[in-house]
Amino acid sequence: MSNKIICFVKELNPVTKLILVLCLGVGCMIYPSPFLGYGILIVTSIFGGFIGMGKKISLVLLEFGVPVTFMLLFIQGLYSPKNFTIIADLGFAQVGLEGTLYALKISSTLLVFLCTFYIFMQTTKNSETVAALTQSGLNMKIGYLILASLNVVPQMQRKVKIIQEAQESRGVEVTGNFVQRAKAFFPLIGPVVLSSLTDAQERGMTLETRGFSINGVKPTSFIEVKHSNADPLLKIFSGSFIVFCILKRFFEMRG
Repeated sequence: MSNKIICFVKELNPVTKLILVLCLGVGCMIYPSPFLGYGILIVTSIFGGFIGMGKKISLVLLEFGVPVTFMLLFIQGLYSPKNFTIIADLGFAQVGLEGTLYALKISSTLLVFLCTFYIFMQTTKNSETVAALTQSGLNMKIGYLILASLNVVPQMQRKVKIIQEAQESRGVEVTGNFVQRAKAFFPLIGPVVLSSLTDAQERGMTLETRGFSINGVKPTSFIEVKHSNADPLLKIFSGSFIVFCILKRFFEMRG
């Protein structure tokens, strides 16, 4: 069952998945109640469990979601100027219903964006995303900038690992307590940054020699953009979800 779901997700067009992620997050932002966002988080967590990412999503929710939610509840619940309905008196401050709901809405929206985008990044290769965006009409230069931005962190992580292994082979202590790790880490910054700049320059020169900036020529790609029968249905669902949230917000304001 899980393998079928994973195959289904990977066969979806990256643009479709990106539209779904953005519509879910923007819809939670528009919807007047925070409970829609938490409902989507529950569905996302269950879905992540089916594709083998339940533990990672749970860690994201616990390590990021819980502290951020408590911080927002403390600030907005106690000191928001929107507070008119008092739900608790702590002595030193009063907890307001309006600020509490606003804090929960911000928290749920942030977590929906974070969790859905995390699933998107884990189930979609960066090259496939950029290839799909380019074939959808995005300028190739913008696509290259997006791809380079998405790849910069993994590339630097690989560089750091290679340099650490080289230092360890020469007898440099790279493990131990915090002070020892800090002493080993700071000398890595210079080589990692310089090597990253050199790689970017070499990559740019390689692209120019292959005619990256030539105008009037239709470019080709080695990346095969996938399409699924479910793509149109998910796009319709995404658009309908946004319309539903807008109508709900409109009628809430009219009421």
